[in-house]
Amino acid sequence: MAITNRAPQDSGERGDAGDAPGGGTGTDPGREPDRDPGGNAGADRGGKVATGPDHARGSEPGAGRNVGAEPGKEEARYLNSPLLLTLLLLTAVMFQDPLRGALAAPVMQSWMTVFVAVMVQALPFLVLGVLLSAAIAVFVPPSFFARALPKHPALAVPVAGAAGAVLPGCECASVPVAGALVRRGVTPAAALAFLLSAPAINPIVLTATAVAFPGNPEMVLARFVASLLVACSMGWLWHRLGRTDWLRPPARASHEGQGRGAAFWGSVRHDVTHAGGFLVIGAMAAATLKAVVPAQWLSLAAGHPVLSVLVLAALAVLLSICSEADAFVAASLTQFSLTARLTFLVVGPMIDLKLFAMQAGTFGRSFALRFAPATFALAVVVSALTGTVLL
Repeated sequence: MAITNRAPQDSGERGDAGDAPGGGTGTDPGREPDRDPGGNAGADRGGKVATGPDHARGSEPGAGRNVGAEPGKEEARYLNSPLLLTLLLLTAVMFQDPLRGALAAPVMQSWMTVFVAVMVQALPFLVLGVLLSAAIAVFVPPSFFARALPKHPALAVPVAGAAGAVLPGCECASVPVAGALVRRGVTPAAALAFLLSAPAINPIVLTATAVAFPGNPEMVLARFVASLLVACSMGWLWHRLGRTDWLRPPARASHEGQGRGAAFWGSVRHDVTHAGGFLVIGAMAAATLKAVVPAQWLSLAAGHPVLSVLVLAALAVLLSICSEADAFVAASLTQFSLTARLTFLVVGPMIDLKLFAMQAGTFGRSFALRFAPATFALAVVVSALTGTVLL
């Protein structure tokens, strides 16, 4: 009768196979291992002879290679960011004469001036906002909000909306924080009000707005009032019309289960990478509008009150600039009225391309497809009315 032996899985099992209870080699307890005519033990299914642990190890598939290495990781080692940056710099050095000639053109000089100005002004506020939002997301327990908010949803909505004024957080941080609030039992209406207000009316954003519009201090008040009204209105609207099956229960936050230090720096790296990238795109777009797009085109859009509001609202959605830096981009769009730029500042922190993706991933696509258009429409209307009254 043929006896089939199980191949050892690792070196520890190979070395201790004879001592394993029940005969780890597939033989009955107490029996001698089967031997072939040559006297070697441990024949495998194919009749190959394993003379010992080292021989068995060498006969396994993949022997002689790094067992822990995977082809994808080996290839990724050669496609990392430092190498791509080095290749980019080498390419710039090789073509430095054509690049120098292109950058010497007056239009490029104007473009670089606007781009650098926006970046230099916005970066300190972006970094400070990311640090504070990461600290809140990691060190402030979600149970704090559950205890602080009123039990009645209609009263919890304005309290949660006002909490955004004292608990700063950018868009990237507000979505997971709102998801954590829902997981901890906070009513979804209050969590959504906080989701919209925190990146729009926190102290860093309002300070950045005051710095970006030094000659128009009323812009700070208008941004605060319009953003808080939209946040609370959307919370009440969800409480009144929202359905449970539209909102998917959020998954566990990615930083939960990690040490606080690791979670903090992980959140900082994530937010700086994403928000910094969108800031660069926004600064490039602002510089292009300022230096490249014909002035008559912008004057045509800016001269129509309704069209100018809609254009900057759509631009805010497409650019997806972090709320700590969007005021400096808006301040550079001097062709447009203050009301149109207020719309840009109110819409951007509440709904843009990256926020739509994050909301769909956290609360479900069914939620995002209903919540995002309603937020956009309400933000445009409220900001236009607020700008008409206060600006």
